[in-house]
Amino acid sequence: MTSRTDQGERPGRTELGRFLLENGFLTTDWAPAFAAVPRTAFLPDVMWPHDRETGTAVAVSKAEDPDSWYAYADSNVPIVTQWDDGHHSGTEPGTVFTSSSSMPSVVFSMLADLDVRPGQRVLEIGAGTGWNAGLLAHRLGAGNVVSVEVDPDLARSAREALRRSGYGAVEVVTGDGLLGYPPRAPYARVIATAGLRTGLMTWVRQTTPGGILLAPWGTYYGYAEATVRLVVADDHNSASGHFTRPVTFMRMRSQRLQHPEHSQYVPARGTGGADKSTTTITEAEFLTGSLDVVGFAIGLRVRNCTHIADRKHDGKRPVWFYGLTDRSWAVVIFQDDREEATVYQSGPRRLWDEVESAYRWWDSQGRPDVQRFGLTVSAEGQAPWLDTPSNIVAR
Repeated sequence: MTSRTDQGERPGRTELGRFLLENGFLTTDWAPAFAAVPRTAFLPDVMWPHDRETGTAVAVSKAEDPDSWYAYADSNVPIVTQWDDGHHSGTEPGTVFTSSSSMPSVVFSMLADLDVRPGQRVLEIGAGTGWNAGLLAHRLGAGNVVSVEVDPDLARSAREALRRSGYGAVEVVTGDGLLGYPPRAPYARVIATAGLRTGLMTWVRQTTPGGILLAPWGTYYGYAEATVRLVVADDHNSASGHFTRPVTFMRMRSQRLQHPEHSQYVPARGTGGADKSTTTITEAEFLTGSLDVVGFAIGLRVRNCTHIADRKHDGKRPVWFYGLTDRSWAVVIFQDDREEATVYQSGPRRLWDEVESAYRWWDSQGRPDVQRFGLTVSAEGQAPWLDTPSNIVAR
């Protein structure tokens, strides 16, 4: 017998729906799907709700603590559902979370941006738990939804969850999402649920002219991302559109950055021998948190560079920069009791000079948020722009 709880008749779920509606995340056309397709039907029995403030995750078991399990499932929180690409067992958190159920506010905001129409065929990149595909299936019909998942175990569990929920006709394909899925192309809509750095043109070619492609996109400079909403051109040779909102997604597995080994850049003698200078940019201006508009903008202009901020110790916080195509490096050392930060740079590039120039440019443009930026994708590459496609930031 199905329990009252499993049927979704829970106060927490009602409150979540009200919160999403009142704050504009859940639009009225998606409200029936929210009501009919509960997230609980797609979550594993052991899951790890993620605390974004502390960066920690603690296991919650449906069998041992069903009240907490349902309370988290019915909350606007991200939930980790896999660690270490599945090479993890037990209830203790693993090293790196590699699959999750996104915050419902993010899920429904992206579905609203996708702007689906009845009868359209949609390609989803990254099945994850299967919940997003289930919501699309309720709205469009299961036969109109194709989802590609690189992880065979995740694909299998998503397939089973969709079948249990009555959406077994959704085609869940095990494969590399960067290749799309040509056998069912063309698609009117494409939505990705993993962070992307390049490769959008493959999906553009599988989308109808005038179709919409929605994906979390960023650069290797850092973790800052935003969802880009591209409209495919009539000639089918390009797609262009604005970014809609800052997000944080796990990256496509083949596009994860292997972080540079510090010792391969900075010699054993440390900063001795590097060029020394100062900057008046403050730590508060430069490091702005998880939804990092500053880092997003800098990454658009400073290519082939990544950065890592160390923990603060004794009032000092070093931020390191590494070139990804050579051994250039830089460090800016912010210090609480000083108005200027010390900078060291070495190698063919002066990475901090590039970063500071990008910051000053962003500041001179009125400190634009991500919604003022856009992206054009074509066979020639990716061209981010500010305000209009003709105002290219960098190629």
